[in-house]
Amino acid sequence: MPNIKIFSGSSHQDLSHKIADRLGLELGKVVTKKFSNQETCVEIGESVRGEDVYIVQSGCGEINDNLMELLIMINACKGKQSLLRNRWILQQGGGPKWSRAPISAKLVANMLSVAGADHIITMDLHASQIQGFFDIPVDNLYAEPAVLKWIRENISEWRDCTIVSPDAGGAKRVTSIADRLNVDFALIHKERKKANEVDRMVLVGDVKDRVAIFVDDMADTYGTICLDDMADTCGTICHAADKLLSAGATRVYAILTHGIFSGPAISRINNACFEAVVVTNTIPQEDKMKHCSKIQVIDISMILAEAIRRTHNGESVSYLFSHVPL
Repeated sequence: MPNIKIFSGSSHQDLSHKIADRLGLELGKVVTKKFSNQETCVEIGESVRGEDVYIVQSGCGEINDNLMELLIMINACKGKQSLLRNRWILQQGGGPKWSRAPISAKLVANMLSVAGADHIITMDLHASQIQGFFDIPVDNLYAEPAVLKWIRENISEWRDCTIVSPDAGGAKRVTSIADRLNVDFALIHKERKKANEVDRMVLVGDVKDRVAIFVDDMADTYGTICLDDMADTCGTICHAADKLLSAGATRVYAILTHGIFSGPAISRINNACFEAVVVTNTIPQEDKMKHCSKIQVIDISMILAEAIRRTHNGESVSYLFSHVPL
């Protein structure tokens, strides 16, 4: 692939290497470091003049530092007269429901555009409407095809399972997966007394004598977890798993895209009744897997690599919405 460079930020170099290997390329030379006052410094170690540049950076670890690193990398490449494309996993949707809360995703969109990005490729945005925050093209890819493939290959009773959403907000995604598997779906309705306290859970649907598979759209700092965005503290869903078992489910799985697993999440999963908690490798999971045998990883580097190839060649990426590249 001529006229293309792929650079990796410091957040997830393993994923960057897998993407580059898939494309038959080597990662571009870049040095990222911090001065003694913790100021971020980025040095691009090769010419990018006249090249299409793709920068891979995940929203994990020290998120604020990684975002600033990404912005500096974009600006450094842009200053070298390159054509720039960038992938950044946005994990914050909008603010909560309070009137003075910021819409931080819009702020991030503005910063990426001002830094010099011409194109954004994301994986499973919390809400597809976030694409409207950008004044530049955005391709939002989905982990759903890889998730469906994993279910068919790893759950022998998948034809007799129930796909479950941990809240009403994820019902649309749950029904999409359930329809493609031709199975039933259910959801758990949560009633809260406070913003971070679930008062009561009500199961809507039937899971008796079936495998239950959690799928949802976001895990926030209040403890929900999800398929199409992230798993954070995992408090609510562990209680929901107990609810499914008490309703007659034979086994319970959780399938997510971005597994953050912050705070007490790992200990909660270890003590919960999950057969497995399956995440993609948009975020590094090696350390988490050492402390939790239930965590399994789906590699989505081939989806991102194919998106880069198709974008570079001016081809449509819509094929990736329903297929996993071979």
